[in-house]
Amino acid sequence: MGTPFYESDAAVEQYLLFHYGTPEQICPLLPEARMACGFPVRCVSETLRHLELKKQGRALDLGCAVGRSSFELGRHFDEVVGIDFSERFIAAAREMQRDRAVTVRAPREGPATDELRLEVPSDLKTDHVSFARGDACALADDLGTFDLVLMANLIDRLPDPAKCLARLPGLITSGGGLIITSPYTWLEEYTPQDKWLVDEVEGTLGALKRILEPAFELQQTVDLPFLIREHRRKYQWSVAEASVWRRRE
Repeated sequence: MGTPFYESDAAVEQYLLFHYGTPEQICPLLPEARMACGFPVRCVSETLRHLELKKQGRALDLGCAVGRSSFELGRHFDEVVGIDFSERFIAAAREMQRDRAVTVRAPREGPATDELRLEVPSDLKTDHVSFARGDACALADDLGTFDLVLMANLIDRLPDPAKCLARLPGLITSGGGLIITSPYTWLEEYTPQDKWLVDEVEGTLGALKRILEPAFELQQTVDLPFLIREHRRKYQWSVAEASVWRRRE
């Protein structure tokens, strides 16, 4: 098991556009599809409202990729930690934090590319956000606890997702929140089939309930479509299910 794609130049530029591109940059030809842009922002804005949190304290963005959701969590929390397995993604997140802008080349057709300047919105404060490389299945013991954990499109890319989920009760404060989003695209390339979390009746949400409900109460589910540009006329269109959980007191 490995994730070489997520260490490639192509992945870094694709995810920078996915996280920081405007709808027009991501999808220049079809305005009707732009409602699926801005997914890392909507992961926060369309889920946090289902949790009655004090909106202070600490948040963990586990599987933060290139950092946009971490910065969005920074609108609501005093401290945000972003962790990702990819060294290249963490480096890109830190670059966006430092420089607040980057220029990428997005595939147009064949070898042709569009040069796009991507920016962190001017109203986003980032000095209380930190990034670190880490393994979601083997997190460090000294992370402390968090008032919110976000896992955006992560569980179906882990070699042992149940092991990651088993750590969550000890990471989240009493009454704190957990947000898991995923299109549930289980692939043996990332997760051995015997580790897939799929209930025969309720699918992955059913498996999550079985694992999480002793410590968490499901508050809401939300469908979040997202669009990843492959080139100007080809996209990955997916619908993630966001499940919003509250840590039992």
